[in-house]
Amino acid sequence: MAISPPPMDASHVDAWLTDMDGVLVHEEHAIPGASDFIDALKAHDLRFQVLTNNSIFTPRDLRARLLSSGIDVPEANIWTSALATAKFLETQRPNGTAFVIGEAGLTTAMYEAGYTMVTRDPDYVVLGETRTYSFEAITQAIRHIENGARFIATNPDVSGPSIWGTLPATGSVAALITAATNHKPYYIGKPNPLMMRTALNRIEAHSEHTVMVGDRMDTDVRSGLEVGMRTILVLSGSTTRERVEDYPYRPTRIADSIADVVDVVAQRAVPAEERGV
Repeated sequence: MAISPPPMDASHVDAWLTDMDGVLVHEEHAIPGASDFIDALKAHDLRFQVLTNNSIFTPRDLRARLLSSGIDVPEANIWTSALATAKFLETQRPNGTAFVIGEAGLTTAMYEAGYTMVTRDPDYVVLGETRTYSFEAITQAIRHIENGARFIATNPDVSGPSIWGTLPATGSVAALITAATNHKPYYIGKPNPLMMRTALNRIEAHSEHTVMVGDRMDTDVRSGLEVGMRTILVLSGSTTRERVEDYPYRPTRIADSIADVVDVVAQRAVPAEERGV
């Protein structure tokens, strides 16, 4: 089912945010139309960011993974929950210290934000996603929080897919730490609108003129709505058409997949010369 563009009296669109997993790729394979969608954004000189709650990989890693699937996204157009977390901490407590549970995507972002990784008296405990959660590291995190460290988590996702089946994710481990310490983390990734705001600021875009594309009602559509963007839900990932009715809010449009969104990019784009590009 193809989708219609937003009403003609709606504000023009000059920027796009899109989720990655379930929208552009599924388990390392490109979803049909994903490459065409990115190419259309480039062809019309539109600002865009590809978002992911996954904090394991750096933008360079993700660019390589997308490229191997036939989707050419520059590093500068990839925004992860790890980057958003590091940006948040940089503004809250510049040059602070953190005890970090996570992989290269998170630790690299923290270093680049001016943070020092420590094992004693950290300002923050920062929990991200990893394939090898260590009981020892979780125990250390609990003790740091009990001693006054502030608790931050990159995203609230409780599980994630893998070729072997479901894996526990950041939200599950955060729940364990919360149960032990009675301290809930501040989550940075979707559905926190903060991640959307930082992505918009990164490309100097305004929510009124930006569309968010995602496959999840509870993260992508919710955070897009809360920031004030129009939203497109694609049915190629986590949400079925029937499940949409379970939520008290609705996306602006529903599409079978990203392939149905390609024409909308051209229909709603403002000519580059009118934008001073």
